[in-house]
Amino acid sequence: MSDEMDIAPPSPRGTKRKGDESLPLPAPRRIKALAQDVVNKIAAGEIIVAPVHALKELIENAVDAGSTALEVVVKDGGLKLLQITDNGHGIDKEDMPILCERFTTSKLKAFEDLTSIGTYGFRGEALASISHIAHLSVTTRTKESSCAWRAQYADGKLVSSKPGQSAEPKPIAGRPGTQISVEDLFYNVQSRRRAFRSSSEEYAKILDMVGRYAVHCSGVAFSCKKHGDHSSGISVPVSASIVDRIRQIHGSTVANELVNFKVEDVRWGFKCEGWVSNANYSSKRTSLLLFINHRSVDSAAIKKSVEQTYSLFLPKGAHPFVYLSLDIDPQRVDVNVHPTKREVHFLNEDEVIAIICDEIRNSLGKVDTSRSFMTQSLLSNPKAPFATPMKPTVSGTPASGDASDRSGSKTAPRTMAKKPYENNLVRTDASARKITSMLQLHPTVDSGGVNDDEDLEYEYTEKEPTVCSLTSMKQLRAEVRDAMHNELTDIISTHTFVGIVDEQKRIAAIQGGVKLFLVDYGMLCNEYFYQVGLTDFGNYGSIRFNPPLHLQDLLKIAAEQEKNNAGDSADEVDWEEVVDSVQEQLISRRALLIEYFSMEITEEGDLYSLPLLMKGYTPSLAKLPQFLLRLGPYVDWGTEKECFQTFLRELASFYVPESLPLCPSTATSIEQNSGKGKQKIVDEDPEIALRREKIRRAIEYVIFPACKARLVATRGLLTGVMEVANLKGLYRVFERC
Repeated sequence: MSDEMDIAPPSPRGTKRKGDESLPLPAPRRIKALAQDVVNKIAAGEIIVAPVHALKELIENAVDAGSTALEVVVKDGGLKLLQITDNGHGIDKEDMPILCERFTTSKLKAFEDLTSIGTYGFRGEALASISHIAHLSVTTRTKESSCAWRAQYADGKLVSSKPGQSAEPKPIAGRPGTQISVEDLFYNVQSRRRAFRSSSEEYAKILDMVGRYAVHCSGVAFSCKKHGDHSSGISVPVSASIVDRIRQIHGSTVANELVNFKVEDVRWGFKCEGWVSNANYSSKRTSLLLFINHRSVDSAAIKKSVEQTYSLFLPKGAHPFVYLSLDIDPQRVDVNVHPTKREVHFLNEDEVIAIICDEIRNSLGKVDTSRSFMTQSLLSNPKAPFATPMKPTVSGTPASGDASDRSGSKTAPRTMAKKPYENNLVRTDASARKITSMLQLHPTVDSGGVNDDEDLEYEYTEKEPTVCSLTSMKQLRAEVRDAMHNELTDIISTHTFVGIVDEQKRIAAIQGGVKLFLVDYGMLCNEYFYQVGLTDFGNYGSIRFNPPLHLQDLLKIAAEQEKNNAGDSADEVDWEEVVDSVQEQLISRRALLIEYFSMEITEEGDLYSLPLLMKGYTPSLAKLPQFLLRLGPYVDWGTEKECFQTFLRELASFYVPESLPLCPSTATSIEQNSGKGKQKIVDEDPEIALRREKIRRAIEYVIFPACKARLVATRGLLTGVMEVANLKGLYRVFERC
């Protein structure tokens, strides 16, 4: 009894004790090899953490097998059943006994092969791990086989489906491909099974994983549904493009705002293609679909860099959608750094990520509809309001004082006009004050004294308009109608003129609905005056010269200009012969010119008149010599239709407002004069300033209103109209304020 009292009780587990040299040291424990069953279950627990990880391995094996269609069936979030069926090349019957043993693979032979591996799977651990923690059955048929074969597996070995039967694969009827069924996942690891909170949460993770591979694997059809359901949670056809796959999985809201980019760098050995959302889309969390060498992986560094890139475009708290497919030289990638292959490491990560983010930033800067210039995006949304709706009439208020109207209004249904949102309210009243009224006028130009009509006197004749029945003109008009772009025509016909942006590049700003556009008014005027030439053919007014202009003198001026522009090749052309040839050509066709184009030329070569296409605007007569010279070689005088078309094109080009130099700003130069600074004001030439003011007034008050009334916008004008701002997009940009 006393001996028992002398024995110290064992210390509580986990209690810290001070070292006591008087106590005897415990005997060292011997190192033993773990049982193979324990080893396999530990490995399985590292590789298969959740049902979604098992499915990822099975999807990668199916795609490696050359499948073009994958069907996934899930029950209870994959814990009860996880089944995947593909139409790949199948598994040979001779390989089925070792199918689920560890490190059995057809994709890797030596360790050095890891540096050039190009398949999804390579370690041969997926099916082995699953077989140790679930009931696994495989049904497969190769193209050469006459039937399918089914086998059951447990702990990496073949087992019989019923007691007393053989464990060998059994022949059954089946289609080519492979079907793998995983039942009762984690049935023998209860601690892991109890960790899953809900089947719906696991099913959502499975849908996310299937969706990732469905977006990336072009040419492969995917479907995923719950067991017993008739409808699929994901269904992607084999022929769908990447954008269509994103639309079906993530919705049209994302797909309509995607930007494509490609970048590669030989030095760092990578290529990257991606689809990223522009500044018009945002969500509460970043959606990053990242594939490196076609494996779905995670990268905190890439995600953080992408979010920092988008912080320049999105308001605070908003996040993008990003799909990246990164191909890196296999020798630069270490694929075997994570048990579930969720992560990979590659050389020069920082440099590669910086190049990708720079390309994303450049792509967003080019196509962001709220701040950039993209021609094709201006008509991407047919539901955008192109015209301002009319003010609603108050219900019950009669239009006149008639008693019958008042009685009739009582029976009419009362309709309440919806209150417009603030981001749909824009200024559309042309009489309202504009920002240009706040700008200081140029000191050399008195705007009150500028009048486009001050040098012109108009005479009205009683000439009856003629009806043109020429087949060639009907065909030319039909070509314009066939090339009509309806939405662009609506924008032009309902626009509000904002102002001229650049007279050198001939750019003006207009407002259409809730959008702001930049318009190349040189291109717009060219098309407009060409269409005026078609519609008013044979009924033009005339600009008469008093005294008349000598045709030969004008052609010599144009020839001298061409000679100076030709440079070294000018001596190869006999310019006097060119002048004589063009003059003779125009004089010989003076009857046609006066009849159809109101262009009067005498036998002596005097020019009395030019066609007048628009009242209130006179083209620059400095362009007249060039116009006349081009009528020789650039007009096809041989055939009727081509003659009218080419002549009207040259006439329209003559009527286009000329490009003016940039308006010089007031410059200050310091001159040293007795030690004092002296300011010098640099002013614009008065003639150019006067012409600039006339063009500005003609464009705003004559040309653009005329285009608004009668221009048929053709598809060719799309390259000259660019969307630069969208009111709704601006609300998103500035909502952080």
